[in-house]
Amino acid sequence: MRFFSDAVAAAVALASTAHYSSLVSAGRVDNHLFSRNPFPQVAPAPAVVPSACPGVPTISFPFQVARGWAATKVAGGLNLPRGIVVDTGGRLLVVQNGVGISQHTLAGDGCIQSSRILIAQTNLNHGIYLSPNGTTLYASSPTTVWRWTYDPASGNTLGSPTVLITGMVNSGHLTRTLIVPPHAPNLLIVAHGSNGNVDAASINPATARAVVKVFDLSLLPSGGYNYVTQGYLMGYGLRNEVALAFDGNNMLWGVENSGDNFRRTVNGVATDIHQDNPAEELNYLGDVTVPNNNWYGYPVCYTVWQPNLITDHIFSPGDQFVAEPNSTFNDNTCAQRSRPARLIFQSHNAPIDSKFDASFSNLFITLHGSWNRQPAAGFRLISVPFTRNGSGAYAPVAAANTASGWQDILYQADPSNCSGTTCIRPAGLTFVAGGNMYMTSDNQRDGELFLIGRVG
Repeated sequence: MRFFSDAVAAAVALASTAHYSSLVSAGRVDNHLFSRNPFPQVAPAPAVVPSACPGVPTISFPFQVARGWAATKVAGGLNLPRGIVVDTGGRLLVVQNGVGISQHTLAGDGCIQSSRILIAQTNLNHGIYLSPNGTTLYASSPTTVWRWTYDPASGNTLGSPTVLITGMVNSGHLTRTLIVPPHAPNLLIVAHGSNGNVDAASINPATARAVVKVFDLSLLPSGGYNYVTQGYLMGYGLRNEVALAFDGNNMLWGVENSGDNFRRTVNGVATDIHQDNPAEELNYLGDVTVPNNNWYGYPVCYTVWQPNLITDHIFSPGDQFVAEPNSTFNDNTCAQRSRPARLIFQSHNAPIDSKFDASFSNLFITLHGSWNRQPAAGFRLISVPFTRNGSGAYAPVAAANTASGWQDILYQADPSNCSGTTCIRPAGLTFVAGGNMYMTSDNQRDGELFLIGRVG
């Protein structure tokens, strides 16, 4: 298809420049181990997961939970709920797409005792974060990031919001994930997805699409930063790195939504490989206090999930490939130039959020669910076991080329007929002290909020 050949042509052209060569040849950023990431500020957790919450309707879209886990619906009727955080006073803050930010005060059993709209702002659609000390609230629209002074004692915002970042495009992938490193609260990290399925121009990081960038708020210019021209990179060639999380050493990880409708074209012959390629990716982005100018492959290099669908070459899961290889840019070029994924997930599962548990031994990831695969896949919450190696760095327990490096926590018994209106759609995720977590589901028919925790 034309957009794939355009992407390869752009990659070849840019590869001839000194700028590109300096970026893709740069080594991985130094994995300096900071003092351990303190567990983020959280509200007191209930001792158990209640079997039901008073006055809350039954679950709209039934699901299964893994043995040793329980899930209870604590709210319904929300409008496309996405990002979620918890303040130090025991309140959940939820972005409702097209509404703003709602606030939900928790009772002692983990159910919700009261709710209100905290910020009525209809262009807020996904991103939300609280500063490590709980007194600054951040939220985003497709084009802009704001902050509010937040009083965790009263649960109120104080004064007018401040514009932090502008200049992001209002097209393509519209979520702008926000995260603040606990050891460097002056920094704000903002993810910006591609402008379409295959955004050929984003091979040049100067477009500031398919990137993650860092902004120093202690040096905030008047009127805020321009996303395109200011800030520094935390990696580029990241198609849609929606889910971001810091490990116990304050190193940043991202989970990426990969491409749709793929064909492998060799010598003019196109083969449909989209059912199970390319894979979704878990990427190591590293130390956010220094730039990461590494290229992670998009929009040219992708990751194999199901190798037997690509018949012109022998691949293994986790290998990189080009949709339209040619004499100047092929699969081997990807292996030489782009940063590979650290772990892979089934194609089209659509990871949306990720959070480490208190011990940093598991990374929990919401998989929103597919639209570009029949039968459908995803629609679940998983956990990826992590460990520390001899140098103290964190990494997934599973090898990069495994196709089973996670565990299902909450899932559809049969997701094959699922859609955005028929099944749970895991979206935002946040932990509370004690290990329980809250998860949003933005099904178009009923936006729900769940309390999830270990039992027994």
